[in-house]
Amino acid sequence: MTPPHITDLPIRALTVDDLHRCADLSEDRGWLREDHKWGLLLAAGNGYGVDAPDGRGLAAACVVTRYGGIPAGSGLAAIGMVLVADRYARQGLGRALMTHVCNDALKGVPLTLHATPHGRPLYEELGFKTTGRAEMLVGSFRKEAASDPHGAVRVRRAVAEDLPRILHLDAEVFGADRTHMVTRLPAFSDQLMVAEDSSGDGTLTGYAAAWPNMHTHVIGPLIARDTATATALVTALAGGTDRPLRTDVDVRHEELLAWLKERGLESVAFNAVMTRDIPDLPGDWTRRWAPLTVAAG
Repeated sequence: MTPPHITDLPIRALTVDDLHRCADLSEDRGWLREDHKWGLLLAAGNGYGVDAPDGRGLAAACVVTRYGGIPAGSGLAAIGMVLVADRYARQGLGRALMTHVCNDALKGVPLTLHATPHGRPLYEELGFKTTGRAEMLVGSFRKEAASDPHGAVRVRRAVAEDLPRILHLDAEVFGADRTHMVTRLPAFSDQLMVAEDSSGDGTLTGYAAAWPNMHTHVIGPLIARDTATATALVTALAGGTDRPLRTDVDVRHEELLAWLKERGLESVAFNAVMTRDIPDLPGDWTRRWAPLTVAAG
């Protein structure tokens, strides 16, 4: 009996029980294992995968994170971690998986993703358009001088009572309801900071998290009223770790990017921000500096 072609293999839902298979697949393609991130994405989102016909884990996988619309009735879904095992590469499996996810599982839902230069041509064929770019920076953060004017911003560790205000600010800036993701941040991240208005009325002007990813701490999400608030949040988070930092910053935030490079972070890659069935991402990009992870929009 002739075995089925790789693109005819069934696509199944992934669960948190597939975490190690997903991490193995990352490692197979030369990525970091990123078990911690896979755990969040599989718990908060929907994973799709194809079991390898040779019985060795997954042949392909991706994760979709759906967000509720504001106003109700709209919505958005982010696609990430699109991976095909090296031994099944260039056989149409990635295309088959993405076609199923985009045209069947998420038919009619506005979509977004961050694309590498390698993946971008496929996504363009599937109807995605580039609407922005993000620059990935990694490096050891050099502490700034105490006289830096950004130090005047009021930043402190978040407490449980801050969560409703964080959720309100996040929905306003992101343009979609991310409650199921944001409420996981206190457990997922090692640090969660908020910035408050200097008037003392308790209004949040930003928040940011730092979460562990292999040998680095990733800064994201980073939401802030202005550059001074963004740099104050980053400085506070950097002061709480000895690990190198990583973050993915919207390239339109030129002042923040220059400041991060002055502090020791280096540019390592650019990814295209792409959307389908929506002209641009919702919300307020001027206050959206870095995503929680590029895999979740």
